[in-house]
Amino acid sequence: MAVEAGVLLYWLHIICSGVFADVWKVHVESEMEALVSSCVVLPCSFKYPAQQQPSDRIRAMWHMKDNWDDIIFHKDHTRVKDSFKGRTKLLGSLGGSNCSLEIDEVRNHDNGPYCFRVELETSQKDKYSFVDNCVSVKMIEQATKPELQAEQSVQEGQPAVFKCSVRHTCPSYQPTLTWSHSGKIITSYKDIGHGNWEAESLLTFTPTKEDDHSSVTCTVKHHGNVKGEKTATHAIFVNEQANHSHIFIPIISGLGGALFVGLLCSFIVIRYRKRIADLQSRNDIVFRSGVGSSGPGDREERQVHDSFKCVIMQQTSTKQIL
Repeated sequence: MAVEAGVLLYWLHIICSGVFADVWKVHVESEMEALVSSCVVLPCSFKYPAQQQPSDRIRAMWHMKDNWDDIIFHKDHTRVKDSFKGRTKLLGSLGGSNCSLEIDEVRNHDNGPYCFRVELETSQKDKYSFVDNCVSVKMIEQATKPELQAEQSVQEGQPAVFKCSVRHTCPSYQPTLTWSHSGKIITSYKDIGHGNWEAESLLTFTPTKEDDHSSVTCTVKHHGNVKGEKTATHAIFVNEQANHSHIFIPIISGLGGALFVGLLCSFIVIRYRKRIADLQSRNDIVFRSGVGSSGPGDREERQVHDSFKCVIMQQTSTKQIL
């Protein structure tokens, strides 16, 4: 009879455990990364079978999985382990089923695993420890370099955009990102899920010739991590704006010279047009009479000949330029 009663109690325990497991639920990340000397936030949400309670009627605590008496967070600070006193706090509202825990000044032995426990101050004093869903923490001794994205070759006079980003698990104290080059800076932060966050900074500036063969550096500094400054450097090459002056200047100079010669020749032709007509008439008379002359008429004829040479030079210069 005693054996049958023991078996019955055993199966009742199994059945009740299964029922409670269905109504007492917690959602945590089984493993998190944390940067030593910085902070880490362990995301947590829970569900209980009783009617929803206000925050002041819910008692929450976090404890070590192997020893429930090793409490790392409790409302009563006297119950917290000495090594965690002043370093842990809850984020969010217990009334909103938020049990997220922040651990500040992370130490290289804060590995856990840590489990959440909740106690409801109802008439029956409902309570539950989620020892099957605990969180282990992986320690990161050195911060990783930020990721820097940019075009290696940029255009002079055209805006260039540089992007620097870093992932972390300390949303309570976002890392700072700084640039070695001046410009317009936009910084943003976003939750990328599973307890990870990303800080992003965009730098925009207009490259000049002085930026050619220079570098742009992004530096990240994490909360509490004095030795955590990391830099990423990106070399840039500036393409000069297209300059066609070496083509246009000779053309303009040649056209200007041709125009000057043309105007000069036109002035000479206009000035001596009447004399040209007179000389042509005299030449016709001389030709008919068969009488030659070596007097002033010859000099004027040479002047006319020189004037025609100017016109021919003008036409030749224009053709060469075109």
